[in-house]
Amino acid sequence: MHRRLYFFGIAYVLTLGGLLAFYRARTAAPVHVQPAQPAGSPSQWFARIRPFCNPVEVDVAQRRDPAPADFEGAAYSAACYALAGKVDRARLLINQLPQADRYRAAGVVFEVAHPVADAGDDQAAGPIMEMVIEYWPNHYMALYHAGMSEYALGQPALARHNLTEFLKYYHERDGWYQSAVETLKQLGADTPVEK
Repeated sequence: MHRRLYFFGIAYVLTLGGLLAFYRARTAAPVHVQPAQPAGSPSQWFARIRPFCNPVEVDVAQRRDPAPADFEGAAYSAACYALAGKVDRARLLINQLPQADRYRAAGVVFEVAHPVADAGDDQAAGPIMEMVIEYWPNHYMALYHAGMSEYALGQPALARHNLTEFLKYYHERDGWYQSAVETLKQLGADTPVEK
């Protein structure tokens, strides 16, 4: 009988010791793990993170796998936020760059977002293209896409302004030119005289 009590006593002490060790391990200060450093070029980083450039995942994805710490990394990071609909966050990243580099970063954002505009996603493309022309006011394709998106979304004043600006810089008599002219006519705006 005494052996049995002795055995249960030891088992009890070992169990309490195990529980105490488990509790201490769970309540210990968390270990801070540095996020993985990006591997490869900024364009390789963007190719890797592109599937996560949506409103739900963009913040976590960019914390987990930050962009390379250079101009191009910041530009691609801004492009990812813009695609996710977080244009203000994209603007913040571009504004942190030197003044002379901001238009170039907006050009990267344009190149990434251009397929969205070509696909006809006016709600997504319009604000991105407006941001691009804030930094690069004579970017004629951004002006065109911003104007067409704003026209589709029922923003005639912005559409008229951007399409008129587009025609100041774009002189090829092709489909884009004709589309802008026709849209301006529908908006009741003056259009260039055909030569």
